Amino acid sequence: MNVRLYLWQRLTAAVMAPLVLVHVIVIFYATRQGMSAADILARTRGSVAWASFYGLFVVAVAVHAGIGIRNVLTEWSPLEDRPAAILASAFAVLLLILGARAVAAVVLP
Repeated sequence: MNVRLYLWQRLTAAVMAPLVLVHVIVIFYATRQGMSAADILARTRGSVAWASFYGLFVVAVAVHAGIGIRNVLTEWSPLEDRPAAILASAFAVLLLILGARAVAAVVLP
């Protein structure tokens, strides 16, 4: 595996670990408080902090998953490096677009 891709995947994993932890804590807090979806959206609308938090989460996941999919495709399919990289990049861009839409839906007023 390319050393740069290896480092990027480890870096994104290190970024995602605390983000996942905070996300799970927020889920537990919201469910224990009996918050509805409307209550949660009322708190997240217009929040630059939540947009930044989940925006970073989306970028880290897209990069991490794209590299992982590329590795799986090159190791487990008959695809060569270049076609596997193109498919994996397309998948990463799709994740980025879908994630950005989700963040916008939760944060934008």
